Amino acid sequence: MTAVIDFQGVTRRDGGLVRLDALDLQVDEGEVLALLGHNGAGKTTTMHLILGLLSPSEGQVAVLGGAPDGAHAETLRRRLGYLPENVSFYEQLSGREVLDYFARLKRVDRGQVGELLDRVGLGHAAHRRVKTYSKGMRQRLGLAQALLGDPRLLLLDEPTTGLDPAATRDFYDTVRGLRERGCTVLLSSHVLPGVEPYIDRALILGGGKRLALGSLTELREEAALPITVRARGHGGAGDLAQRLAGWDDPRITVTPHDAHEVALTVPPDAKLAVLRRLTDTAGVEDIELLPPTLEHLYTHFSAELSPAQRGDAE
Repeated sequence: MTAVIDFQGVTRRDGGLVRLDALDLQVDEGEVLALLGHNGAGKTTTMHLILGLLSPSEGQVAVLGGAPDGAHAETLRRRLGYLPENVSFYEQLSGREVLDYFARLKRVDRGQVGELLDRVGLGHAAHRRVKTYSKGMRQRLGLAQALLGDPRLLLLDEPTTGLDPAATRDFYDTVRGLRERGCTVLLSSHVLPGVEPYIDRALILGGGKRLALGSLTELREEAALPITVRARGHGGAGDLAQRLAGWDDPRITVTPHDAHEVALTVPPDAKLAVLRRLTDTAGVEDIELLPPTLEHLYTHFSAELSPAQRGDAE
């Protein structure tokens, strides 16, 4: 299968500044990839290379089977949707007129405009001027224009900016539906807990370099961060923390929340031993395992970056 996005040793320089350094990346059809990094990590450069707005200084970029900065560009842009972080539209146009305009630019059926406005929750405001829209409404309109033409590839830069929790859930439901139809989605976000349930893999960039790439399971195995185990119980002599004190492994720590609940910090290779002891401990009624979150993994892989590296490449 040909990758929808294929970076082969891609470097981008501007003068003496290396914005992206020898990036290898393949993203397959129907995959949702989170693009993560500090400001200056290289995320915007990566998106601009995919869009064909920039050309690589070294290496090769292929998007949907062709170079995005060459003769393939016009065809690519009809099959690609893009939502920038800061959306801007003609203020005097209505929402419907904005989508009509972009539909003509992309040469797609204008009959889908009404359905898209309803889909993003703007059907009631279709004939209102954009200058009357809130920030969240403008963001929804931006998503609608990105979805014009049923794109095969969707690039989303901070897509939930300005959206309330209900609209954010609706947005990710839309992303899930797109993936099920085979659309490839690349999204950049600083709201890591929000994206975690919806992605297949994460690419973590720092200082223009690839710091980590993989599914959550793969990143957890690579990072080998401790697991949090919560245990709750009632009854028995003494509180639960006292009954669970005294581990032979010094890496295991026990933190009491109250007389009936404790949190244990456990290295991955000691998980089974901890679970066995918990199940054998009188009074333990509930056990919850909390693996490292995407936010924990991001912090881990970015930890060695200097302050300069966190801001010198974008």
